Amino acid sequence: MSNKTLNLTAALQDYLLGVSLRETPVMQRLREETSGMEMARMQIAPEQGQFMALLAQLIGARHCIEVGVFTGYSSLCVASALPADGQLIACDVSAEWTQVAQRYWQEAGVAQRIDLRLAPALETLANLLSDGRQNSFDLAFIDADKTSYDGYYEHCLQLLRPGGLLLIDNVLWGGAVVHENSGDEDTRAIQALNRKIHTDQRVDICLVPIADGLFMVRKR
Repeated sequence: MSNKTLNLTAALQDYLLGVSLRETPVMQRLREETSGMEMARMQIAPEQGQFMALLAQLIGARHCIEVGVFTGYSSLCVASALPADGQLIACDVSAEWTQVAQRYWQEAGVAQRIDLRLAPALETLANLLSDGRQNSFDLAFIDADKTSYDGYYEHCLQLLRPGGLLLIDNVLWGGAVVHENSGDEDTRAIQALNRKIHTDQRVDICLVPIADGLFMVRKR
């Protein structure tokens, strides 16, 4: 028994996945293909993808945003949890990585639910606001360049409806966030956003130690 989050051993991690992960063959193949890439560490953990899909279902999400697609595993998880008329606007700048994503979205039968926008995400989010999409999205997920996290946070908060859920990845940053005098720009950006969210009275919050840390933020 413990009143602190367990530090998962390899055996316990395998057990967790063995009794809880319901990964489709398409998701598994995408994860395996991505694991052979140089930037494989950018892919979310499968249990995190399943957790995010469950959250989307719990809040009845129909309109979602993703900032940072990579090879599309998180997009696939969330889009699979949406109703047939749901939509995920997926923001990225890499045609190379998202070509992989689109193959698997198509194979999984969810491509029609995903609107891929290849442009700087802050530009895409600003355009959505200009188009009058404030307070219209149910769920947003941020997993992109860390130095822009604050900008993504502010834009997504405006786009989310009251009661909408914002998920922010990598907020524990491999444990580096505990180093207060870090010289790393990404680490400092994450630390600053974590501190900001902690005192932000516009939202309700919970930082979940799943994978590399996931901040759950509910817009009031």
